[in-house]
Amino acid sequence: MIKRFACAALAAVMLVPSAGCFNESGANKPAADPSVPQGSPSGPVTLTLRHTQIKESAKARLRILQDVVSKTERDNPGLKFQLEGIDEIINRDQKLKAEMATGTTPDIFEIFGGSDVRLYVKAGRLLDLTPIIRELGIESQFQSLEEFTVDGKVYGLPFGGYSEALYYNKSIFKELGLDIPTTWDELMQAADKIKKGGYTPFALSAKDPWIAGMMWNTIMDRYAGTDKLARIAAGTDKWTDPDMVASFRAYSEIVKAGYFPADALSQSDKQQAKDLLYGKAAMLFTGTWDLAALTGDNAGPYKNDLGYFSFPSIPGGAGDLHALNTGYSNGFGFSSTLSQDQIAMVTSFIRSYFNEANQKRILLEDKTLPSMKLSDFSGVDPLISEVLQVVGNAPSTFRAFDYYMPYKINTKVGIGLQELIGQIRSPEAVAAEIQAVQDSVLRDEK
Repeated sequence: MIKRFACAALAAVMLVPSAGCFNESGANKPAADPSVPQGSPSGPVTLTLRHTQIKESAKARLRILQDVVSKTERDNPGLKFQLEGIDEIINRDQKLKAEMATGTTPDIFEIFGGSDVRLYVKAGRLLDLTPIIRELGIESQFQSLEEFTVDGKVYGLPFGGYSEALYYNKSIFKELGLDIPTTWDELMQAADKIKKGGYTPFALSAKDPWIAGMMWNTIMDRYAGTDKLARIAAGTDKWTDPDMVASFRAYSEIVKAGYFPADALSQSDKQQAKDLLYGKAAMLFTGTWDLAALTGDNAGPYKNDLGYFSFPSIPGGAGDLHALNTGYSNGFGFSSTLSQDQIAMVTSFIRSYFNEANQKRILLEDKTLPSMKLSDFSGVDPLISEVLQVVGNAPSTFRAFDYYMPYKINTKVGIGLQELIGQIRSPEAVAAEIQAVQDSVLRDEK
C-alpha cells in the first residue's frame, strides 16, 4: 500500500497529513483518564515544552510562562522543564505537523484550535484534559473551550483570546470631521475623505498572506453568514457561490479605490501598526494581538489617540450585520503519550497557569484578552478597556476562517487575497482557484 509513502511525502512538504498517515503504534493511543495526584513525583520527571514567544513583542508573555514554569518546578521537587522557542508559523504549519505524523511531539506545545485540534484528536495524539480541568474546578471558568473540544472532551487550553476589528486614529477623524461609520457605504465615504485628506485610509502590511485575510474574513461573514464556511468544508456549499464572490468583490473594491497602501504587498507585519501610530494611516483592521505594539511605552505619538470599533454592517448579507470575529484559538496541547507521573506534573502546570491571578497578568503585561473570566479589571489601559467593551457588547461572534479550513485552503485564501491586492486576478478567478483546492481536499478525505 502507498499510505505510508504518502505520509512521508506530506511530512516532507509540510502539508497536513490525513489521519491514515499517522503510524499505528501504541503512541496513537490516548493515555488513560488522569486523576489529579498530590505531592511530588515518585522520581525525577522531565517535561519538554515548546513555545513561540521568541519575538521582542512577546517578551511579556515569555516572562509569564517562565514564571509559571519556575513555580511549578518549586512546587514539585524532581520536576525539570526543558523549554524550546520557535517561530509560530514554523511551529504550526511545519514542525508540529511533521511531529504529529511520527508521534514525536514535545510533552507540552502551543497549538491552534479548530481544524488542527480535530485532526490531531482523530489521530490520537492529544491528551484528554477533561478529567484534569474538572478535578481542578476550572472547566466553567474559561470564556470558551469550543475550539479545543471534540465530541464533548477538551484537548487543549487557550492561554488568551483575540478579537478582530478596526482601530482608528481619533485625531485624524476629528480633523476630517468623521464619525465612526456604521454601514459599508459610510465606511467607503469615510475612506474616500481620508484619502483626499492626504492619509492612507487603511493601513495594511500584506507581505504575509494571513494578514490580508483578516478584513476579508469579516466582510465574508457579513455577506455569507457564520455557518457558510462549515458548509463549504462539508462540501454542501462552494467558494464560488454568489455570496462568497461578493465578499471578494468588496475587498477588491477597497483595493481599486486605492484605500490600501500602494506598497502593501512588500510591507512586513510591523509596518501597519507604525502607519497608524505615526499618523500616516487613519484605520487599521487587525487582531488584539497587536495591542502590545499599539499601547507600549514607545508605541508612537498617537498611542493615546486610538480607538476601536466593530466593522460596519453590510446590508443585504446573510450574516449577523454586527457580529464580531472573536475566539480563543491559541493554547497549549499535551501529548497523549505522557506517563502518569508526567500527567501529575502537567496538572500542576495547568493549576499554576490557568488561574485568575495569572490571567490578570496576561491582560496587564502581555495585553492579551484573558481566556478565563476575570472579576477585576483595574489598571487596564484605556484602549484595551475600549476593546473589552466592544467585545462585551457584540451581539454575536464568529470564528476565523482557518478554524474551519485545513492548511492548504488557508494558504490558498491568503494567496488569492494577495492576488486581489496586486490586481492580477479577478474576484471570480480567486474564488474558482480556492474551490479547486477545496475539491481536492474533499476528494482526499473520502
